[in-house]
Amino acid sequence: MSIADFSGRIRPDACPGALQVHEAADGPLARVRLPGGAASAAQLHALADGAETFGSGVIELTSRANVQVRGLHSPAAFAGHLAAAGLLPSAEHERVRNIVASPLSGRGAGGSLDALALAEALDRALCGLPRLAGLPGRFLFAVDDGSGDVAGLGADVTYAAGICGRPPTREEAGERRLLLAGRDTGLTCGPESAVPLMIAAAEAFLDLRPDGAPRAWRIHELENGPARIAAHLTADPAARALKSAPPAAPPSPEPTAGPAAEPTPQGPAPGPAAEPTAQETTGGRRAGRLVQRDGRVALEVLVPLGRLTPAQVRALADSGPAVRFTPWRTAVSLDLSPAGAERAERALAGAGLITDPASPGPASPPAPAAPAARRRWRTCRRTRGAGWRAWTAPPERPSTGPAASGAAACPAAGSSS
Repeated sequence: MSIADFSGRIRPDACPGALQVHEAADGPLARVRLPGGAASAAQLHALADGAETFGSGVIELTSRANVQVRGLHSPAAFAGHLAAAGLLPSAEHERVRNIVASPLSGRGAGGSLDALALAEALDRALCGLPRLAGLPGRFLFAVDDGSGDVAGLGADVTYAAGICGRPPTREEAGERRLLLAGRDTGLTCGPESAVPLMIAAAEAFLDLRPDGAPRAWRIHELENGPARIAAHLTADPAARALKSAPPAAPPSPEPTAGPAAEPTPQGPAPGPAAEPTAQETTGGRRAGRLVQRDGRVALEVLVPLGRLTPAQVRALADSGPAVRFTPWRTAVSLDLSPAGAERAERALAGAGLITDPASPGPASPPAPAAPAARRRWRTCRRTRGAGWRAWTAPPERPSTGPAASGAAACPAAGSSS
């Protein structure tokens, strides 16, 4: 299989990280992986401090619940600052720790699984295997708590408490399935076997990727990739806990809840680093409160333009016991008391974040490699003082020729490359 089979790619995967930064027009840009979108209050404060001290102070949310910091004048010092805060546990694996998880992690009415605990265990296992440092920077894991919110993102390897991206019925409540490239394989296992199985699927991807095709970055890019990896897993003695069930019929087609790939930032500074439309950015989500199963409150806030200031990051860190970023560029403050939710609403709204459920939400940046979309986005930014403009144009795919295969090595969501 030739390199030309993979959208004209002629260069290695160039997705940025905290160590391998992207040279943007406004200076080096670092992408910081946050598996499950999670960071402690101390880590969020460290992130805000680092963006102020070593960068321009611009912090952007990405479509994989990660963050990126722009305008770094000392990338090495910034990386050291992250490592000291525990945000860079493995230098070798820093670009492959791509794990999204249901933000409520079993707290909502449709959730039945502690998705974050599994995401954290998966991250530890991933960082513990030197070979998996060779995964592409676009390879994506997902853990869905049964609410179906991240099962529909098309991750390479998904462990889902729901069936094909929908919450389980009462009869299906015990079934937790492995999805490969977003497809139900019919393979099931209990939570205790989920992490070894997901790791085995990633290793199988590396085993099955042709030697002549190092530019195959996703499972769907392998010929019959999901079926071949599923067969590999069922033949593996280490996967004895795996059970096979008939693949569930997919639900009626609906818009996906969010994008499955982060693009590499490009274009003129200080344009946003990425990605598609307002509805895709927020997954149709609204700001506001949600009562958790335990009676406490989760507060979701929308982030204007997908960009945070250091002060806003600190406000989020101080808003409650736990904060999660989401693949829709929102943030969720969890485990609040009703009174704590009121205080958090006031503080976060005062910081410039959107907490009102009636808000139409912020406009969102387009795919970076679409010149027409960038022009419309600049117009939107110039007029944003009159109110947030809805962004309704469909996402434009980046060009796939040699000019786009370097800086645009992490294409926009919706791209088939």
